[in-house]
Amino acid sequence: MAKLALMLTDGFAEWEYALIGGVGKPFYGLDVQYFAPEAGELCSQGGLRAQISQDFATLLEWQPTALVVVGGMIWESDNAPDVSTLLKAAYESGASVGGICGGTLALARAGLLDDVAHTSNDKSFLKKNAVCYRGEAHYRASPSAVSSDRVITAPGAAPASFAAAIFTAAGLPRDVVSQFEEMMAAEHGKHA
Repeated sequence: MAKLALMLTDGFAEWEYALIGGVGKPFYGLDVQYFAPEAGELCSQGGLRAQISQDFATLLEWQPTALVVVGGMIWESDNAPDVSTLLKAAYESGASVGGICGGTLALARAGLLDDVAHTSNDKSFLKKNAVCYRGEAHYRASPSAVSSDRVITAPGAAPASFAAAIFTAAGLPRDVVSQFEEMMAAEHGKHA
């Protein structure tokens, strides 16, 4: 069974991981676990209080198939946890590493966006908030998730395509992922 590690911080954006956790675990049988800088209570941007029992220090021991950095305003602040070593170690161990919205800043700071195609909220968002970012030549202005060499990125407004890319990285069959994508896209189709 594929293992998905979702990294949450105080002020996490609940819509950015909801499809991964809410669909991946009960409907696709993925082992989804949540991790925080320290075990304890976190509060989301919308005020949801969540008790997280696992900290970032235990994440690598769990050996996830994919690791997801969930966005939130903290990634744009001086209070952002330094997870560069953790992200690089997970990637070097063979895990896929994903970041959505502010979570892409953690990937940029770790150097994971330097040599692969990627996206985020905007190129200037990366340059302003991750001073060590060197991947400008590989940036793609995309409204949907971008996957390249086990690195998955998405702007904050793309939780559905991000979830689909994470499900693909977890090894779900293409037809299952396609069905998920069609289900998510149906809401925006033409109505009879």
